[in-house]
Amino acid sequence: MSALPPPETKAAAVEAMFDRIAPRYDRLNRLLTFRLDVRWRRVALRNLDLPPASRVVDLACGTGDFCRELESSGLRAVGVDFSAGMLLAARTEAPLVRADVLTLPVPAQAFDGVTCGFALRNLTALPPFFAECARVLRAGGRVALLDVSEPESRVLRAGHHLYFHKIVPLIGGLLSDRQAYSYLPASTSYLPPNAELLDMVRAAGFRDVRRRTLGLGAAQLIVGTRS
Repeated sequence: MSALPPPETKAAAVEAMFDRIAPRYDRLNRLLTFRLDVRWRRVALRNLDLPPASRVVDLACGTGDFCRELESSGLRAVGVDFSAGMLLAARTEAPLVRADVLTLPVPAQAFDGVTCGFALRNLTALPPFFAECARVLRAGGRVALLDVSEPESRVLRAGHHLYFHKIVPLIGGLLSDRQAYSYLPASTSYLPPNAELLDMVRAAGFRDVRRRTLGLGAAQLIVGTRS
């Protein structure tokens, strides 16, 4: 899947891809991000700013990285993902549910927080996702969304492009699946411009929406409060 799949086949293609790469996914994440992905999740949790024992659902939870961080912070986590392979490879004690994050099988206002790590670009549509985040959050609940980004500096952007679009597929191909690790960098093109992305979050029913860059602009964190 080196070419980006069309909208009508994207969900099935992404699910199959994550099923294939699940066994080595965590190890490669640590290698390819120099363990910065761990730090970025912890930054996201600090910005989630919820009291202990709050209920948080991690959407597109993969192998449970965010769930483990949530539980170690004293929060009660539930993970949701549609990839059976990722859920089978999960290393977390949190309850896990196989479901489409665009149509969550939970009642309204069931959670105090929502997290999502590096998955926005893998969704078939963003407005329904943000609407679903708002639906399952109580009023005053918090959302923290992590994803990749591009540095604003021309020099940093050039270095980032070389690493992300050339070296990552090379290493991913040697250690796992070249097609998948070619898709993952290319999939950033699915993300809308920053201002449009933040407007989508606000339109779904969130206030105090803020965007923060991490890793010299290689990643971004979006946080907001349910109106």
